[in-house]
Amino acid sequence: MTATTPFVSGLRTRGAAYKLGSGSGPVLQLRAQVLEAWDAIRIDADPSASVKSLKHLALKELYPDVRNDDEYVVKLHGWEILDEDAPISSTEAKNGSIFLITDRRRRPVE
Repeated sequence: MTATTPFVSGLRTRGAAYKLGSGSGPVLQLRAQVLEAWDAIRIDADPSASVKSLKHLALKELYPDVRNDDEYVVKLHGWEILDEDAPISSTEAKNGSIFLITDRRRRPVE
């Protein structure tokens, strides 16, 4: 029996899912959204991959002009993930979870 893709993973995403991690074990089907880019991608992540690697992938694909990715935070369920070196499995992420990546400081609209 195969796992079905969560409904939320297909909303406003582009293309096929990106692979994150080794992919040798179970896969978490996630969604990463960069707030400033107003776009999202699907990610098939190895649960042992770090939150930081998820952030790097999302910023690289959705907001490539970022010079310093340390100026961005990752949020899950509205809360900032403070230890980005931790594996995704240590967060409360499950299939269909949405990781929001946004600028650490709010900036005025230009």
